[in-house]
Formats: sequence, structure tokens, C-alpha cells
Amino acid sequence: MKLQHNLGGLEGLDPVNVETKVFVEPWEKRIFGIHTAMMALSNHLDTSLPDYVIDQVPTTFKSFWTWGHLRMGAEAMHPFEYFRLRYYEKWLGGISGFFVEEGYIPQAELDTRTAEFLEDSEKAEAPLPSGGDPAIDAQVLKYLQAGDSPLRPLSAPAKFKVGDQVRVKDVSPAAHSRLPGNLKGRVAEVVRVYEGAFTYFFPTEDGLGTPMPVYSLAFKPEDLWDQSLIDANSVYYNDIFEVYLEAA
Repeated sequence: MKLQHNLGGLEGLDPVNVETKVFVEPWEKRIFGIHTAMMALSNHLDTSLPDYVIDQVPTTFKSFWTWGHLRMGAEAMHPFEYFRLRYYEKWLGGISGFFVEEGYIPQAELDTRTAEFLEDSEKAEAPLPSGGDPAIDAQVLKYLQAGDSPLRPLSAPAKFKVGDQVRVKDVSPAAHSRLPGNLKGRVAEVVRVYEGAFTYFFPTEDGLGTPMPVYSLAFKPEDLWDQSLIDANSVYYNDIFEVYLEAA
């Protein structure tokens, strides 16, 4: 994970946002809905579990979009911008950029429309277009109910077992990673080996993609942070893909 997704006990990042509402403004619900619909109509669902006949859904959205893509967009942001923007503003920027990259809307048109909404607040509050296709609605509803499972059959035995001491590899940073940077080089104990193998949404430069075991690891907090930041009786747990681990 890049800096903005891997704070790892860093200090001096005030102010801390203690907002408890899931959605603060109405438009945030809309961007959440857009992201959900994009996942429900993603072209990778033809090979996912459970089965979706996505090629028969009459949608013009033909791209590959998952939670991983949303995270990758956030990690690609400049850290200062990441900390400056609100939560759903990050989503809005990532999704807008994706639509431009995929050719759904030209950057010039997006800029023009954005300027129009900023100048005329009433236009921004206009009701959404009516219509829609029941088949698309049904697919989104099915996805919300059934999801998209990363679990796959285990093709080879897990390398480690409960009680083993393992070290987190110090792999080079990738464009997108699921390895917390503050755990690199640290030793932990395997406390659980999850049943089956887990895939990631798409291959990453540091080894994810192929289905593999995932382990729950127990770290000693004093191995990760300064003594002044920890509770002496605490244990830190993290679930880590096998590709990131080696025997200690």
C-alpha cells in the first residue's frame, strides 16, 4: 500500500476526521451508487463466482471495474491531494478519471459540465433522468445480493501452518499492492490458515492474481511501533496473501 493507504501509526496527521455519518451530502449516495453499478456490470463477471451471464445484460458499460480499481485510483493520487479531499471526493475523482481513460466521456466535455454545475447550483440539483432498463436493474440487484467471491479451490497445499513463524517479505513498491508497508521485514506467528485459496481482482506487479492461501498473522505491537504508542497487553492481527510471506 502507498503512503496514503498505509499510515502505520504515523503521527502528526491531524486533524482527524471523526464524522460518523455514512453520507454527509446527497451526491455522495449517488457516487456510491455509480460505483456499485459499475461493479455489478463489470465485464469480468462472466468468469466470476457466482455465475453471471453478463454478456446478455443490455448495458453500454463494457469495462473491468472492481474495488481494486477504486483503491488503485486512490493510491495513484498525490498524498497531499489524498489527505485534502473528502472520502467520496476521492471516489468521484477516480471514477471520473476512469470514464475518461476508457473513452466514455472526453476530458473537455467533463471539464465543461463540471464548470456549468459549479456556476449554477440549481442545475446540479436537477432530478436524474427517468427511464432505465429492468434487465440492468435486475443485474445490479443480483450483484448486491450475491456479490463476487474471491474464494477458489486450493490447487496446492498451503506453505505454512498454524504456529509457524513467518517473515513478511520486503518487496519493492508496486503501482498497486495489498501489502501494508509497515509490516515489511517483520516476523509474526500464523494463527489461522483460511480454507481454500483467494484470488485478487487483477494481477499486480508484486505477485497477486493467482489464487493462493491467505493467513491470519499475529504481530507483537512492540515490533511495529514505539512503546509509547502501544498497549502492553495488545496483539496486532493482519490477513496476508501467501506471496508476501517467507519462513522466518
